[in-house]
Amino acid sequence: MCGIVGYVGGRPALDVVVEGLARLEYRGYDSAGVAVLADGKLATAKRAGKLVNLRGALEDEPPPEGTLGMGHTRWATHGAPNDRNAHPHVDCTGSVAVIHNGIIENFAELRAELEENGHRLLSDTDTEAVAHLLEDEVKAGGGLVEAMRRVCRRLEGAFTLVAVHTGDPDLVVGARRNSPLVVGVGEGENFLASDVAAFIAHTRNAIELGQDQIVELRAGGVTVTDFEGRPADVKEYHVDWDVSAAEKGGFDYFMLKEIAEQPQAVADTLLGRIGADGRLHLDEMRIPDRELREVDKIIIVACGTSYHAGLIAKYAIEHWAGLPCEVELASEFRYRDPILSPSTLVIAISQSGETMDALMAVRHAREQKAKLLGICNVNGSTLPRECDGVLYTHAGPEIAVASTKAFLTQLVAVYLIALYIAQVRGTKWGDEVFAMVQLLERMPEKVEKVLETMEPVRELARSLSGEHCVLFLGRHVGFPVALEGALKLKELAYMHAEGFAAGELKHGPIALIEEGLPVVVVVPPRAREVLHDKIVSNIQEIRARGARTIVIAEDGDESVEPYADTLIGVPAVPTLLQPLVTTVPLQVFACELASAKGHDVDQPRNLAKSVTVE
Repeated sequence: MCGIVGYVGGRPALDVVVEGLARLEYRGYDSAGVAVLADGKLATAKRAGKLVNLRGALEDEPPPEGTLGMGHTRWATHGAPNDRNAHPHVDCTGSVAVIHNGIIENFAELRAELEENGHRLLSDTDTEAVAHLLEDEVKAGGGLVEAMRRVCRRLEGAFTLVAVHTGDPDLVVGARRNSPLVVGVGEGENFLASDVAAFIAHTRNAIELGQDQIVELRAGGVTVTDFEGRPADVKEYHVDWDVSAAEKGGFDYFMLKEIAEQPQAVADTLLGRIGADGRLHLDEMRIPDRELREVDKIIIVACGTSYHAGLIAKYAIEHWAGLPCEVELASEFRYRDPILSPSTLVIAISQSGETMDALMAVRHAREQKAKLLGICNVNGSTLPRECDGVLYTHAGPEIAVASTKAFLTQLVAVYLIALYIAQVRGTKWGDEVFAMVQLLERMPEKVEKVLETMEPVRELARSLSGEHCVLFLGRHVGFPVALEGALKLKELAYMHAEGFAAGELKHGPIALIEEGLPVVVVVPPRAREVLHDKIVSNIQEIRARGARTIVIAEDGDESVEPYADTLIGVPAVPTLLQPLVTTVPLQVFACELASAKGHDVDQPRNLAKSVTVE
């Protein structure tokens, strides 16, 4: 959610910080602010709204030029999104400034204590309490680092904190608990950020920060300790993409760019998975085969689009691996007392690896001794570190809030996991697994063919820009695709959209059908004759009641043509793999319709790219 940038080095800090905030705009935010330390004084500026408002304020009143600073984009939790609640927050003396991502659960108690002791807090946020706590601790002696340790030990909840103090003019201090923070290591300069995108223009060398750790950032080096002051082990890594991957590359929106990148992203997810022995190898998985053979149940936990990937995974896992599979919303998982054991495999899916609901589900599963496998796109994020094994999707940075290439690569990842478990358990012969991976390796060209035929879909979307509701129907793996299509339309076009299992139509949803209502129907391949014929009957039922039918079916399916007001053809592929091609038109449809309505496609209202609070 919130974007965080910290810098110390030889450059003008304000330029580095504002540039970093611009690269984090995709995370979603409602205000922005900066703090610069120069000549022993702290200068801050903050404004509600987009970063352009902050830039305007900085042009009107430029702060002193300094080489140490920090910045923040806020997604409101405590307090309205206004200038007063924007970060940074400062203490009573104006010598300490703090920015924060997360939620401090005991802030009301801390605030009451501070006010009783004479502090005057000016905002409605939980963050401001930290600035005043640091003020008191710095006065007590020990410097900013020790003050941060003492304060963090008092805080409850999830937080990333970054602070500066006029008494330590060459130091930026960060702290992390249950919320993302990464260090960028440069030459004579160093960076802090909630995402490597903030500093990728300056360095691709990074350090993972672990749970309950403090980082001291100086131009000449980085020191990491825990909340008790003990030296901490850290892992350095190299970011395998550069700044060009985080830029639009000539597209009007990041989302359009990321839709177009899907063939390559799918290919990258598949790269190197078949070994010289012709068998499927998932080296990152790290869970021994003998332990996988002991698994008797799989539970998938995820949120939003990743949850839809999990629903599709269920079909693949049960069909190929022969194991019972449940799919849970991560936000609900630990509250229903799920039955877990050492023979349960919990698969958590998160693009960012920082989704708090998914992380809390993983921690609950670990307490119950379940095996843990993460599916993630971001190297060095929290989820892979907290799981026994991981499968990275290698999709590259996804900047648009609405997920596209992350979803398709998650599908590829769950297919690979299902096939690998089938291989380990012997429910599929080696040549069967190899043949299916070969089919997967042909999917990038299939996705490319879909992308080449999308202009009629764009025209359709523009023609429907005045509509207020769209329904989506699907069967089998087409049902999660329908859910995903509806979610994209909600996210981007702010329209009422619902996805239904087509077989449930007569159990209630058919009452919604009225004259002219657009209904998108995802048709199974003709090879699944029973499913195919049943959904054709569903199309006839809704069309007879006045629906405008928009049908996605494999090329050459003449049986649906008489009942489709608009027919969108996709390449013929095996049933379980069909979501890789049927999802793409729905992404394009939602993006174009939102654009026609004049909405911000990359940064939809009220949404954040990574939900790092519960």
